[in-house]
Amino acid sequence: MIELTRLNGNRMAVNSDLIQYAESAPDTLLTMVTGEKLIVTESLTEVAERMMTFRARTIAEAARLCPGGIVLALGAAQQSLSADRATKAADIHDIDEESAGVMRRRRRAER
Repeated sequence: MIELTRLNGNRMAVNSDLIQYAESAPDTLLTMVTGEKLIVTESLTEVAERMMTFRARTIAEAARLCPGGIVLALGAAQQSLSADRATKAADIHDIDEESAGVMRRRRRAER
């Protein structure tokens, strides 16, 4: 959540993930995903900076809580796919070796 100031001077906390877009004309107007509109005294640039700071702080806190590090979703999916492919390749290799062994035994028996 980011802290912003209404035109009447009251402070409020806004969930920045719910801001659909912001515009400056001349006051900063925030349009929320719910359709609600909020007018704040902070400039458009200041709202954007507060949002970036909040996200950076959130990611830093998540990294602190995860000693092994943070794996981004795309990275996790790629790692998972790579691990699956490696397992399947190993399984196929094992099956191929078994098949080759069976074929060798059949040839020997035919001789």
